[in-house]
Amino acid sequence: MSRSIYLRYILVGLTGITLAVAILAHSHRSAGLATPKSRKPVPPLTLTLLDGQTWKLSDHRGQVVAINYWASWCVPCWEETPILMHVSHDFGAQGFTVVGVAMDERDSNEVPVGVSRFLETLHVSYPVALIRPMSQVGYGMDGLPTTLLIDRSGRLARTYVGAVREKGFRLDVELLLKEPGD
Repeated sequence: MSRSIYLRYILVGLTGITLAVAILAHSHRSAGLATPKSRKPVPPLTLTLLDGQTWKLSDHRGQVVAINYWASWCVPCWEETPILMHVSHDFGAQGFTVVGVAMDERDSNEVPVGVSRFLETLHVSYPVALIRPMSQVGYGMDGLPTTLLIDRSGRLARTYVGAVREKGFRLDVELLLKEPGD
């Protein structure tokens, strides 16, 4: 093999490695968050919590909010809920809040047994709402769990489909808490 071909292979390899390192460094820094300019406002959202109270997204303006859609039959939901509780506990005083939305199907206003068992077993510490009977809310989702992470200005910063991973989720929340709100 000629020396010039050999040097080209080395140059291509080093370029690839440099590009990979740059991408990894950038993804670690941004943690997958949408840039503030590209974020879209989340439409008004009002939920009825299990205790009958009303939860409104507009009441949490100025906070970083995670809206977690889950179901009692969803194995990844069981895995991620403790993560959401830990992050909520660690960053709640700094302006981070979580609300869960149980997506279990139901025909009546009764809380499904699976939802009650989920909440009791995991000792869920944040407010939880149920979708309305026969609701079509879940039809547009790619899967459960789905978590929407909303910045202090009420804009969607990231959507997680599947269970969040604690390290990345925690980093995203920390970065959003450092951003100024409106």
